[in-house]
Amino acid sequence: MKKLSRRATLLGLMAMTSSVASGAVAFAAPHPLYGGEAEIQGRDLSLLPPAESPVDFPIERVDLDDIPETFHRQLVPYHGFEEPGTIIVDPSQRLLYLILQDSMALRYGVGVGRAGFGWSGEATVGMKRRWPRWLPPEEMVARDAKAATWMNGMPGGPDNPLGARALYLFANGQDTLYRIHGTTEPSSIGKAMSSGCIRMLNEDVADLFDRVPKGARVIVLAAEI
Repeated sequence: MKKLSRRATLLGLMAMTSSVASGAVAFAAPHPLYGGEAEIQGRDLSLLPPAESPVDFPIERVDLDDIPETFHRQLVPYHGFEEPGTIIVDPSQRLLYLILQDSMALRYGVGVGRAGFGWSGEATVGMKRRWPRWLPPEEMVARDAKAATWMNGMPGGPDNPLGARALYLFANGQDTLYRIHGTTEPSSIGKAMSSGCIRMLNEDVADLFDRVPKGARVIVLAAEI
């Protein structure tokens, strides 16, 4: 009952039903889309692309007719007690909220990868990148010819699976390996996917990126797959 009421406090009248994350900080395990420091081992660092692209490519808007209206970016009422500027991620409902002033929130649809279901807790935006690079992990390089092409890192850009922007979540000063990022697959919004974390339309993650500063508070609710 305590967890349910905490969720109700967080999301007010947003009618979200899955259970809330506990207050304890957890850390995600490394996962296939991002990789950690260990993933740099065995790579040619002289070929490592920049952490973010030096070119800020234009973002092509998608046809929203192909995405259910529930997952379109929209203003919704919020009657909880979180401060404006807080991000709330609800993997179970494939939704992300940015709390605004005047009892309102911006709601975005998201796609959720396996890693997006594997971590919950509270964090802060520790790093922000435009058109971030991608480092495929060794196991992906071994089984996927496309990933093997980028074993030393794929530069950020329109074809990069991390999309136009990425927010990197940190807790207790350490990288949780939990990411909120764009996508090259708009049709994945509103769905559970096999890889990645929390993916958004490129136009939506760019909107969120511009609205939240480094240090913004993030609450990731416990997921029910």
